Amino acid sequence: MTDQTEIVVHPVSPQGGRKVTVHALGVDADLGRAQTPADVSEFLRRAGLEDVDLSEDGPIRWEGGGPEVWSPRHSG
Repeated sequence: MTDQTEIVVHPVSPQGGRKVTVHALGVDADLGRAQTPADVSEFLRRAGLEDVDLSEDGPIRWEGGGPEVWSPRHSG
């Protein structure tokens, strides 16, 4: 992963799940809607970004709560 890569896990949607996006090399990509941290890892693996640290100390920007937040009632 280069310094130009930005990974964002967006807030939980009202329907559940969190949108995962990546900005790399001037291109924005919507990787999908994750239901669990394992989904985030799989989306990133498919995008060629393996072994990404999913913690809040890692390179991911967690919006609306950290990696433990996966339902609307816990996102506020």
